[in-house]
Amino acid sequence: MNTFESMVSTTTVDIRLFVLAMAEVALITLTTSASVHASLGGIETTIEADRLAIDATQRTQRTPRFTLHELQAPSGTTIREYVSPAGTVFGVAWQGPFMPDLRQLLGAHFDEYVAAMETSRIRRSPVLVQLPGFVLQSSGHMRAFAGSAYLPQALPPDVAAEEIR
Repeated sequence: MNTFESMVSTTTVDIRLFVLAMAEVALITLTTSASVHASLGGIETTIEADRLAIDATQRTQRTPRFTLHELQAPSGTTIREYVSPAGTVFGVAWQGPFMPDLRQLLGAHFDEYVAAMETSRIRRSPVLVQLPGFVLQSSGHMRAFAGSAYLPQALPPDVAAEEIR
């Protein structure tokens, strides 16, 4: 092998290693970015990350029992995030022509949702997941979706689960 062939071979190996390293960085970024935007169970400041991720407008309504952050996505979907006086997002709800990114909204609870769906999903039917620490209901059809999710243990004492809509 001459010097030129040796340089080309070394450069090819270097490029392959660089591409593999960048792929690893991309994979790590993609798998950890969901936790950055984790709303349900997260703190109130995660709502701003949600708003930015979907380029939504925001309206906030404060009451003594909870704070409601309503995000209006350009797609027409409305997302409501309910925050306790302690600053924890205890519930989320959505309604509109498109499903929101549930991985983003459910955060750490998304895996619980996926596991429940794998064990008991009937296609084209409403979804109800009732676990001790996580409840989700979702229904709809093309261009008309609605649902909600909440953490029973995080509900403020004077807030009923039915209010998360």
